[in-house]
Amino acid sequence: MNLDDFLHNLHYENDKIRPQDWVVNWEDAPLPYKLYRGLPTFQLPSDIPLNLKQKKSSSKPTLQEIGHFLWYTFGLTQFSQTLHFAEQTEVPPTFRRFIPSGGALYPNELYIYLKIEDIPEGIYHYDVAHHRLVFLREGNFDTYLWRALGNRCDISSSFGTVFISTIFWKNFFKYHNFSYRLQGLDTGFVIGQLLEVGKRFGFETGVYYQFIDRAINHLLGISELNESVYAVIPLSVDPLMNWFNNNDAEEPSSATQLCTELISLEDRHCIRSEKNKEYPVLIKMNEACMIDSFPSLQQIERETNEESSSSLIFLPRVNKLSYDFSSACRNRYSPGMDFMLEQITQNKLSALFSEIVTTFSYRNDIDESFQKPPFRISLYSCFYNVEGITNGAFCYDSSIHALKTIQFGDFRSRLQNGLFTELVNMSQIPLSFNVVGRKDHYQSAYGYRGYRIQQMEAGILSQHLLLAASALNMGGHPLLGFDVTSYDDLYKMNEKGKTSLLQIPIGCFRPHPRLQGGLHN
Repeated sequence: MNLDDFLHNLHYENDKIRPQDWVVNWEDAPLPYKLYRGLPTFQLPSDIPLNLKQKKSSSKPTLQEIGHFLWYTFGLTQFSQTLHFAEQTEVPPTFRRFIPSGGALYPNELYIYLKIEDIPEGIYHYDVAHHRLVFLREGNFDTYLWRALGNRCDISSSFGTVFISTIFWKNFFKYHNFSYRLQGLDTGFVIGQLLEVGKRFGFETGVYYQFIDRAINHLLGISELNESVYAVIPLSVDPLMNWFNNNDAEEPSSATQLCTELISLEDRHCIRSEKNKEYPVLIKMNEACMIDSFPSLQQIERETNEESSSSLIFLPRVNKLSYDFSSACRNRYSPGMDFMLEQITQNKLSALFSEIVTTFSYRNDIDESFQKPPFRISLYSCFYNVEGITNGAFCYDSSIHALKTIQFGDFRSRLQNGLFTELVNMSQIPLSFNVVGRKDHYQSAYGYRGYRIQQMEAGILSQHLLLAASALNMGGHPLLGFDVTSYDDLYKMNEKGKTSLLQIPIGCFRPHPRLQGGLHN
């Protein structure tokens, strides 16, 4: 399949990218986590704190702090059993985490390079099933990582580096090729959560989207036919750490050169499935995204805000949200059909937007600095029953904290008709957000990797939106099953070269009948 056609169909006509007779073999479903066998392990303390207060840190963290950091980022946090009285069917229980994931399948895995006193220096896998670290490779890999990141990051000033990978089969078994779109978004949700958790521990973080893929995969001992790293995030307690100083005096390294410097690791993992089907398009897309060396780094020119509007609605200035982060994580909920229509005040809406903009500023290697309020990713919305605001479709302008009117009207029926499956009842939803990005997915700057980066940034923004909604006692339900063309037309985005990436209805909700408990001491 032509990759340009694949990306087009993935976004606009996803019925063309998977067989009509695709049947999910639930009996051979993979585990939602990767298990290693026969390798040394280090148990992480299970006394997880029930609240995290933001602090400053000037010393390397302990193993206990690393355990808490990993658990809040990606650990198993809840056991949930949903009850369906009408169907009289038993739904298998799920082990959930603080982030959403398509079908609760969690295709990502976390690896971490650690240089702390409690355990040997080296590469570890975070075993979420047992809340422990699996020791994969011993040694100091500062120089190797520095070169794999394009001679840009002073890894020696960090105490660790997190690698977020995707295992293709973990959600391909259910969604077929549509899983490619989910994998980038899911990775973004993990990054967004990690950045927020890192702040609470006083960690300095920087997200690297560009790196020599095969060198990083080789370091972790993963096969690019099954799994590949999507993001690399060094961790430091040094506020003066040099993050993006490209050393042109040093000859850039290649994937081949770096891979020959380390022995290959023996593959000793299990994900349970016995009949893995082939996914050639995902492998082809992954290969097309790969960077083999760093002859030059592309930059995206900052776009000017070209949104025009005859009607501006300035939102009231409100104080920064003060809330318990841990409670917001625990209370985050995807309501589905349980939304319950209540009026939203302007102050509440303003607080929601303010929190999103504040938290979305993050250090990354595209901007080579802290990105201020987002320009690559933006928020369009349909509002109904919001205090003092006429029902309609709007674009949020973070530079002036105002809504730009696109058109007025009650669009709940149109939004409902655009859904492929009735997962939510739009008539009960006051706020419907669309995360929006460029139609070309920045392919001119980053090739096919641009699509992956865009999806990850959409996921980061969405996670901040969901946490802010939870802090305001509302729920949000991320949706991908909608008619993108119809939504783009509603928001008049076609002439702007933009498109809808993800829809997130937000509002109040009533609890669903289910059994649920926290997985912590």
